Amino acid sequence: MTSHARTSKRNPSGNKATLVKATLDSIYEDGIAETTVSKIIARAGLSRGMIHLHFGGKSQLLAAAAEAYSDDYYAGLDRYLQQAGNEPQDIVVAVISADLSETLLNERSIKILHALRGAAATDAAIARFSSTRDEGLRNTLRSAFEEIARTYEAESSSVLARDATFGLLALLEGMWVDYLANSNEFSRDVAKHIACRFLKGLFPNHF
Repeated sequence: MTSHARTSKRNPSGNKATLVKATLDSIYEDGIAETTVSKIIARAGLSRGMIHLHFGGKSQLLAAAAEAYSDDYYAGLDRYLQQAGNEPQDIVVAVISADLSETLLNERSIKILHALRGAAATDAAIARFSSTRDEGLRNTLRSAFEEIARTYEAESSSVLARDATFGLLALLEGMWVDYLANSNEFSRDVAKHIACRFLKGLFPNHF
């Protein structure tokens, strides 16, 4: 048995992480259709059997890669939220700032996301981790908007909070699409300004 093989068997969590990273790297550079088992193991420097040992097969590995991508996004988002404090407007602005940050919105992340979205139409496991309506994020925004909306008497605070939540998520989703199509002309500052201007239309005394 070679030293590499012994190390591989003794480091299952490291092997899984390596395979997931190799899968995401391949999706970024080659697209999901061209992300083959051969390319993944070549990038990872591991044997084909490691995929079956740790994941059961390529489909499960792709789902694990989608989950890892989602986890990385929300870990980045949480870092912004931890610095935002408890004021509802600050929480919303932190979500916008995080979503449009170079850390989360970049060439690699956008290509991987849209590749996963393409596969999600026929793969429920991938779809689970590539939705634009993550319950945790939606609830975070809606809770903040409901607190803001209660200071207005024009209409039901729950309706106003709902509209703000889904409107902002749709707007940010569109910003990501615009970045994918026009990354050289995309302005994060302008995108953030537009998002806040949309919210100011709903909440004239905020944003």
